[in-house]
Amino acid sequence: MDKFLALIIGCPLGFVIMYFRRSIKEFIGEVGFAEQYLGVGGTNTFVVLMGMLVFIGSLMYALGTFQALLGDSIGSFFNSK
Repeated sequence: MDKFLALIIGCPLGFVIMYFRRSIKEFIGEVGFAEQYLGVGGTNTFVVLMGMLVFIGSLMYALGTFQALLGDSIGSFFNSK
């Protein structure tokens, strides 16, 4: 059930973040490190990247690929065998 909710809430939330990026930027203001490292308009780019991360992350979690990725990459550090 939690995977279904992640898909139903996370994917539209990621899309909404990307769609309303200008309103979000006006609300939060300039993000200093984004402007420094991403150049002019870095805050807009940062908000779009966060929206994409939410969308892809919730999709990966709902399909089980996020758990497989974590298990294959860092799971060996936490194995008790």
